[in-house]
This record gives sequence, structure tokens and C-alpha cells, in this order.
Amino acid sequence: MTHPLEDMHVTLPVNLSAPFEVDKLLEVRTSGMKKMAGLNIESGIDKKPCPGPMRITKLGLEGDEHDPTFHGGLDKAILGYCSSHYDAWRQSYPERSDRFVPGGFGENFVTACMNERNVCIGDIIAVGPDVLLQVSLPRQPCFKLNHRFSLKNFAPETYRTSRTGWYYRVKREGTVRVGDELRLVERAWPQWTVARVQEYLHRDKDNLEMNRQLAEVDALGDESRGQFRKRVARAMSKSKPAEEGLWKDYKITGRRMETARVVSLVMEAVNPDPESDISLLGAHARMKLPGGLVRSYSVVAGGEGGAGSPNTLEFGIALAENSRGGSRHLHESAKVGDVLQVGRITAAIGLASAASNHCFIAGGIGLTAFLALIQGMHSIHFNYRLHYAVRSEEDIPFKGRLAAFGENVVLYDKSKGERMNIKDIVKSLTWNSHLYVCGPERMMEATKVEVEASGMPQNEVHYEAFAADVSGDPFEVELGGLRKGRVLKVGADESLLEVLQRERPDFPSSCEVGNCGTCKVRVTSGCVDHRGTALLPEEKETSMLSCVSRGIGRITIEI
Repeated sequence: MTHPLEDMHVTLPVNLSAPFEVDKLLEVRTSGMKKMAGLNIESGIDKKPCPGPMRITKLGLEGDEHDPTFHGGLDKAILGYCSSHYDAWRQSYPERSDRFVPGGFGENFVTACMNERNVCIGDIIAVGPDVLLQVSLPRQPCFKLNHRFSLKNFAPETYRTSRTGWYYRVKREGTVRVGDELRLVERAWPQWTVARVQEYLHRDKDNLEMNRQLAEVDALGDESRGQFRKRVARAMSKSKPAEEGLWKDYKITGRRMETARVVSLVMEAVNPDPESDISLLGAHARMKLPGGLVRSYSVVAGGEGGAGSPNTLEFGIALAENSRGGSRHLHESAKVGDVLQVGRITAAIGLASAASNHCFIAGGIGLTAFLALIQGMHSIHFNYRLHYAVRSEEDIPFKGRLAAFGENVVLYDKSKGERMNIKDIVKSLTWNSHLYVCGPERMMEATKVEVEASGMPQNEVHYEAFAADVSGDPFEVELGGLRKGRVLKVGADESLLEVLQRERPDFPSSCEVGNCGTCKVRVTSGCVDHRGTALLPEEKETSMLSCVSRGIGRITIEI
């Protein structure tokens, strides 16, 4: 049977699949933590050659430093990389040829012929006379490789082609030096090369049988083995297929007025799901309220004030000036001990993990859309900055959390005459930045103008609205697909989404203001008045957001 990797049509150096038994240690490299160029974060990726003997302990080479969030530790003591990969990278990216040299990937060991296709998880490798290592994990590159080589979205290319490098754990400590022999001592898992593990880790993620097999490879480090175990658990859990549309009871366990207009509500699942791992970074949750009201609110935290467990949710809800009943009920009537139904928890604001820098522009209650996402970025040492405009200091919710972000927050207090200059913010964005915007309509529109003037690609900006005008002229919708020929009528003050959910109560939606794209439908004929920000220009040719966009006359859609 042809292995999936053989069908990738990727040009790779010759002899990558040649058997490995003996190799030579060409370079040993270490580094201290240093600030990355143009960023306010530190990294240990810039490793320099060490000509003399180097001591290796259980945590790696003495004197070598890492960002402990994703690097270092027992399973990631040493990073290895094949020197022959650099020739291939120079051919693919000739404009960066001076950067594709040994050490470019931040490796500790530079070797001649060991690579992802002839090194297996669990391999025991002797290095020189003293040291024994064991291959533990494929390296999972992050945005720092994009930044190091000044190539947007480069990191995914490294694991698509399985040229990432791999980690070792230390089985026996000792001393290594350049020129030492690396010798294969034991191979317990010959079927699991690093490249084959990456096939199921990154590309064929839904292969349940392979996920199950990899979850049982005890030599595989927890970072990857844990991912395979979670996939198996999700597949085996009977509740998961219906999770998105499932309504669950949540009890209000905490209530606090953050400001005169913003209430914080902490809600805990009445029947917690210990297996649930829904991301709460940039998430919305829908809430059923008395009187048949259903409202969507941003999740500002989960678990212990963080971004983790969906069994505990925290919301920050502003009392709308023209409340239709939702925010008014939560401000004036909801109390600790009340049970409400919550459902469709959706991470609508994706973390742009390939970006080197993350810039947030927020006004007032717009902070709540981004708070969990920023807290997550802060905890894993991403480069970010929040520009936040308020009417006065008394109008700032969640002050304690903002204070923890330190100089990453720039505050604009209107009562002190301070004004946010959106033009300057957009102009000052560094290379490979992602922009997130949420606030009053004037702020949103001003940012759109400056983004367009700057030439910034639309896929590098996320606009998050809290309200949307869905009204307009009535229109008709002819259904295609299995319901071909059926015609629905959408009134002047209702959305297509509302009409579709009367037909199909489980029809997917999340933010319902045009931010996320969950309710997107395919349009096969007719004209559309596009609203919202979730669709790229090319997507508008064939799709519409049913929550906010409106047809003109009659349109035909497929659902």
C-alpha cells in the first residue's frame, strides 16, 4: 500500500529514507534567552556552536535555555535536525538562502543523515562513549520560525513536508563533543517514524484507528500522545456528536458589578463533562433567558479565571441602552443560584498562531470579546498589545486582569482628553501582525478605512461586532439540495437565520452578528446585500451570512 507521504509531491533531498544505523555529530549548539528582533518576547532559538565538550543532564545541554512554555523539559531535552534539509529549503526560498544554514531551526544537534524518515519514536541512540538518548517527539514549530526566516506561514510547511526536527529525552547523562558517533542501539517502534507520526498528528487527524494506536505508544512524549488520547476520547464519547447544539444547565455561582454598567457572572455546569475540551479563547456562548429570549455573549474566562474548562464560564455583560430584555434581565433579575441554559459554545475568534505580533483595538464592552484570548496569549508569551478606549477610569471592567498585562495595555481615557489614533496604530504595525477590532460602530468603521488604506490583507484582520442591523426589504429564499423547490419568506425585521431555525432548530449559529461565519450558506443564484465581516471578498461570490445578510428579491441557497 502506498504510504500517504509518498503522495505529497514534495521535492525533498535524496536518500532521506536511507536506513540509519550510524551518524556523526556535526555541531553542538546552545543559547541563552534573547529578545527576538522586532518583538518584545524572548526565545532560545538563536543557538551558537559549542566547540568544546558539553555536559548533558536530564534537562539537556548545560547552559542551554528555552521558553519553558513549549520547549525544554524531560521530553524535550535535546532538539535534533538534519543538515541536508537546508539545501532543500534554500532551493524553495532562494530569497532567504543566507538564513537556511545549520542552527537555523534552533537545533542542539546538527547531524548528517538522521532525519524524520529514518528516525523512529522510541529509538535509543548512543552519542559518544557516555550518553544515551531516546527519540521522544516530533518538533511542532510555532510562529517563531516564521519570524526567524521572515516567511509568513512557514511553520506549517515544515510539518507538511516533515522537516521539523525531533526531540530526545536523556536516558543516561554524560559528555558529548563535535565528531561523536551517533549509533542506533535499540528500535522498539519501527513502524512509527517521526514522519509517519506527523502524518496523523497534522494531516490525517480523523483516522481513529491510527489515533488509537499512537495513543498506546508509551515512548511518545506527552505533548503528542496526549493529543491522540484526546481525539480517541472525543470519538468514543457519545455526547460529542451533538455537543455544538446541546443546551446544558448552568448555575450562577458568582456575580459582581465590574462597573456601573457591566456585570460579571460566573456560571458552573450542573452536570460537568470531565472530557470536554472546547476552546474558550475568543469564544461565544448562547444563553436561554426567560420569555423565550436567546442571546449570545462573549466568554471572558473559563475554569479558574483562565481560558480552560467549559464547565465553568464567566461572562462580562453590559446593560444595553436599548435592551430588548436580555442584558436587562441579567442585570436586574438574575441572581446567584439561578439556573440558565447555555449552549453552542463556539470559539469564533481564532488565534492567528502564525502571526508574529497580535494587536487589539477595543472600546468599552468590546474588551470582553478579547479578554480570554489575550489572557491565553499572555500565558504562553506571545507578542501582543491592547489599545483600549474607555469613557473614564470608572468604566473599565476587569481592572485586575488588565493590570497583569502590564505595558502591553495602552489605555485611552476620554475624560482626560485622551484619544486613540487608529491611523497611527495601523501604520505602526510590525511585519506579520494580526489585528483584532471590537468596539463602537465609529471605531470599527474608522479601522476599516485605515486598514484598506494601508493595504493590509483582509485575512490578517478580525472585526468583532456586538450588534448588527438585520432589517431591510422582505425577500424570498428558494431552497436547493434535498429541499429543492421549497420557498421561504423572510420578513423586513427578521433574519434569514431566524427563518431557517424555524425550519431546522439545530441549524448552526454562534455570534449572530456576522463575525464568525458559523451560519454561512451557499448561494447558487440571486443577489445578496452582504453584511458582517466573516466572509472574504471571494467567498461573497458564492456564500452569505444568514444571520445578517439579506437577499434582494429572490435568491436560491443550499443548506
